[in-house]
Amino acid sequence: MVPLVIGITFISFLIIQLAPGDYLDKLKMNPQISKETLEELRKAYGLDKPLLIQYFLWLLNALKFDLGYSFSYHVPVLELIKERVGNTLFLSVTSGILAWLLAVPLGIWAALNPNRWVDKFIQLFSFTFMSIPNFFLAFLLLFFAVKTGLFPTGGATSPDYEQLSFTGKILDRLWHVSLPAFVLAIGSLAGLVRLVRSAMIESLQSEYVLFAKAKGLPEKQVIYRHALRNALNPFITLLGFEIASLLSGAALIEIIVNWPGMGMLMLDAVLSQDLYLVMGGLYIGAIMLIIGNLIADLLLGKT
Repeated sequence: MVPLVIGITFISFLIIQLAPGDYLDKLKMNPQISKETLEELRKAYGLDKPLLIQYFLWLLNALKFDLGYSFSYHVPVLELIKERVGNTLFLSVTSGILAWLLAVPLGIWAALNPNRWVDKFIQLFSFTFMSIPNFFLAFLLLFFAVKTGLFPTGGATSPDYEQLSFTGKILDRLWHVSLPAFVLAIGSLAGLVRLVRSAMIESLQSEYVLFAKAKGLPEKQVIYRHALRNALNPFITLLGFEIASLLSGAALIEIIVNWPGMGMLMLDAVLSQDLYLVMGGLYIGAIMLIIGNLIADLLLGKT
């Protein structure tokens, strides 16, 4: 895990530094800022040091979760991430739960009715939405929301959010997250349904299922206790990658629908060459990837 974090962050740091100039170069265009001031800022941020020294100084601080100071926002990077990461996690977890809750029963239903109209309809749905890019679907639904007013088109809460009751706050947040969560869930659902269907069909044709049927076990017990349990084992690994993609998977959709999460924050950081903010986001993403893989391995070991 430690070499992975070092490798991911070092390559990211190197690629960012390959871009011409830095954030302070933009300040040169301001005649009110002298060269002496720019040099002092460069020293204060450690940008005057060689690349390797800059990286190792950043890494030592990052291990203590001191992710540096944002050039453009003028606040600690960790504070910015804390403000936005909750919204991104809420969006990603909501869409992930929705996709899995729909994918498993639809995949089982299709597998139990192979080549019938139900199976063909589910496969048509799957292939259709696998072919439509998420960002295009987001634009279509955003246009629909603007024209009908059925869904909010920006922000995570309503203006009167603080005056709402506890139940009202929950419903308000669910209403605001509905559009981006639906877009993300549909994209994930389309692929998951096909995987569940194929794994379930393979499991139903296996020898242990035929043996269970021959013993006279009830059909529901054969399907859900034996076939389904073994068919879903490979998907535990996917759960690990779902955890890893919580911060990054929704970035483009967040930008399109103006959801106040990590996506817009990282876009602004890249465009303004805010080095430490970009590295902070990548560092958190790397940790999520490693923890996700670890959880997937532990879950597979238990099954």
